[in-house]
Amino acid sequence: MSLANVVVIGAQWGDEGKGKITDLLSRSADVVVRYQGGVNAGHTIVVDDKVLKLHLIPSGILYPDTICLIGSGTVVDPRIMLEELDMLGDYGIDISGLKLASTAHVTMPYHRLLDQAMEQRRGERRIGTTGRGIGPTYADKSDRNGIRVIDLLDPERLRQRLMGPLAEKNLILERIYGLEPLDPEEVLREYLAYGERLAPHVVDCTRTIHKAARARQNILFEGAQGTLLDLDHGTYPYVTSSNPVSGGACIGAGVGPTLIDRVIGVAKAYTTRVGEGPFPTELQGSLNDHLCDRGGEYGTTTGRRRRCGWFDGVIGRYAVEVNGLDCLAITKLDVLDELDEIQVGVAYELDGERIEHFPNSAETFARCRPIYQTLPGWQCSTAECRALEDLPEPAMAYLRFLAELMEVPIAIVSLGAQRDQTIVVEDPIHGPKRALLNV
Repeated sequence: MSLANVVVIGAQWGDEGKGKITDLLSRSADVVVRYQGGVNAGHTIVVDDKVLKLHLIPSGILYPDTICLIGSGTVVDPRIMLEELDMLGDYGIDISGLKLASTAHVTMPYHRLLDQAMEQRRGERRIGTTGRGIGPTYADKSDRNGIRVIDLLDPERLRQRLMGPLAEKNLILERIYGLEPLDPEEVLREYLAYGERLAPHVVDCTRTIHKAARARQNILFEGAQGTLLDLDHGTYPYVTSSNPVSGGACIGAGVGPTLIDRVIGVAKAYTTRVGEGPFPTELQGSLNDHLCDRGGEYGTTTGRRRRCGWFDGVIGRYAVEVNGLDCLAITKLDVLDELDEIQVGVAYELDGERIEHFPNSAETFARCRPIYQTLPGWQCSTAECRALEDLPEPAMAYLRFLAELMEVPIAIVSLGAQRDQTIVVEDPIHGPKRALLNV
């Protein structure tokens, strides 16, 4: 049986169901690495009658023999992380396999305050951030003014690293935003206490991964958010502050590209996005409500209602290109069960011309109008289907159409939140590098 190191990415604007797919693939993985993002991400996993909502901890934590590593490219809010650990402990889940990179940056209380204050001041120019402090944390990291996990383990080092930046942030909070300053000693005590609790989990990220690679273990790299929210390759400025694309795995985990064997993209059978920014295939009215209600389209992190629309093949092909996708996992096919017809965006109309590429400017993207192809619906439930031959023919035709449109095979089809509501066309970790639902 061949071994593989696999990257799982979101092929749309996030919320594609990566948590369930990562949970599925974690059964074959020895190590699961979360390589970017922070608590602005969130995924929901349904196991039997338990609904687990995680923001930082990889879903591989549900498998006791799997090492789950939060990599250097993430930003960590220790308060939220400890809440998740406590929640998992309450469910009787073994958390001894959780490891945290000593070099991951820490979201501090002033990051959250600044994030919320800046977003409020933007007014109509707001980006739609979660207000969890992710952008300011990454900004301090780039400004070489950040706090890292390793700093929480040494009281004197944390004091030296914290006092200067905190004094500057307090001036900004007071004089620009009219907010109360933070008490330096209180912040110091709080974060040293976090460091004490997290210390048993802290490791050297790069050494841990490469030790596993030398032992020929399977490594699964898990991204947060989605391709169109990538800082460099997404719908800027309506993006996150890190790189969810597959290349971000190399930077965030500290590995070279030659270590990656395969890249799997996760896409819904339709499209959603949260927050502001252009969305050509967005629906309004009863169809939007139908997809939102049947799909449970509310953010795991914020609870915000997601914007829903038809599948967009243009951004899909773009995601294939920038990530080097080998195959796809299509999720929430069952949400379309009741529709008599389904539309798919195959191109855009821009200023009277047909284009089939993703524009590199949000302003241009906002002027794009979708060109649709209409396919018949199947108007019956797929929730109980467990093999391709169980699917109604129009559903199979829809999947084949998506595979051909995106020019990449489909390896997994998800038909609900439960683990067993999944059709594995091909094992993306151990199977050959092809899929039955091919172009």
